[in-house]
Amino acid sequence: MSDALVIIPTYNEKENIEAIIRATFNQEKEFHILVVDDNSPDGTSEIVESLIEEFPNSLFIEKRMGKHGLGTAYIHGFKWAIAKKYDYIIEMDADFSHNPKDLIRLYNACSKEGGDVSVGSRYVNNQVNVVNWDMTRLLLSYFATKYVRLITRIPLFDTTAGFVCWKREVLETINLDRIKFIGYAFQIEMKFKAWKHGFNVKEVSVIFTDRTLGTSKMDSRIISEALFGVIRMKLKGIPKKRK
Repeated sequence: MSDALVIIPTYNEKENIEAIIRATFNQEKEFHILVVDDNSPDGTSEIVESLIEEFPNSLFIEKRMGKHGLGTAYIHGFKWAIAKKYDYIIEMDADFSHNPKDLIRLYNACSKEGGDVSVGSRYVNNQVNVVNWDMTRLLLSYFATKYVRLITRIPLFDTTAGFVCWKREVLETINLDRIKFIGYAFQIEMKFKAWKHGFNVKEVSVIFTDRTLGTSKMDSRIISEALFGVIRMKLKGIPKKRK
């Protein structure tokens, strides 16, 4: 039984899913994987189910009927992980924008270095570690995280990062049923609430490489949620700190 679970949300990731699963299992540290699939019409879930026969005790899938958004997929996975008593739960994309070789660094930041949350950051100390993004998208992401820091005062360089390791205690403390956002703002809200609860959030510098296979799920609605949602979150979503 591994103490760490990697959650990979999927929608139409048939080009990437087998490779990312095998790469995760090929690390020195043993990680389990939960794929949360939103009824992908391209056969993503069928690929995962065929691999479960090869990895019956370490690969799992939860299939949801419909495309409900990234945030709800992760919350579904978080609740599954809490019920299974994993100590460390890691968010990771299916498209290799997050390098599986960095999983151990995020894990160690929590298990050995005192972090309650570790964030795979593209912008530590204002250095930009992004490969294959066009300038418009890069500037949008970079200044969005600056904007979030300004509004919320959260002391993180990469608030929208989706490569994150959580101690189970953090996810048990945050009221997951009250998370409001489903897109990029989901990532902001989760980090914000962990910080406001007094948990130690550490950043680990990683290189983010844009997908080469499949289609990006980013759209204007998701960006709008991130830009305008943080103000509502700042005003209404502040929990009391832990004693």
